[in-house]
Amino acid sequence: MKEKSTPSKRPTADRPLLPEHVRGLPRLPLAAVLEDIRSAFNVGSVFRTSDAVRVGRLVLAGYTARPPNAKLAKTALGSQDAVPWMGAADGPSAVRALRGDGYTVYAVELTCRSIPLWEIDLPRPLALVFGNETAGVSEETLALCDGDLELPMAGIKNSINVATAFGIAVFEIWRRWGGEAAFV
Repeated sequence: MKEKSTPSKRPTADRPLLPEHVRGLPRLPLAAVLEDIRSAFNVGSVFRTSDAVRVGRLVLAGYTARPPNAKLAKTALGSQDAVPWMGAADGPSAVRALRGDGYTVYAVELTCRSIPLWEIDLPRPLALVFGNETAGVSEETLALCDGDLELPMAGIKNSINVATAFGIAVFEIWRRWGGEAAFV
């Protein structure tokens, strides 16, 4: 005889979680700064990925698109209403604020001092800084970070799309922090 399984608390197509349900759930002690991201579609994608792992907060710095924005909403698919976010005048002020709140801050940027993400300890709370699609994280912001992380590249290019990099980084952190067990 087959045992009855306990119904999953995970959302399904016929039983999605609504923004008002997610707001009260525990979130990862993880913040992300998006510094001068020029594509609102990339920002929307970051919101959607942030919702998937319940990132603690997004800081939208400089000219990074902010809700309400039609292009952002097109890729965020409503997640912009579920993920806590705040604006900042620029990357340096965002980093200073997060450090003041006790976060260790790492830039996700290939530099002469960057260390592969999988080779470092991941302190809590942690903040990651992602920079402009072509210019990367500004020098002034880099100077304020506790270090630089990289996603190692094995191809001819030394970078990937910022929203893709964000997804790889936050899912790796979520995995290393215990996945869903990180919320309890």
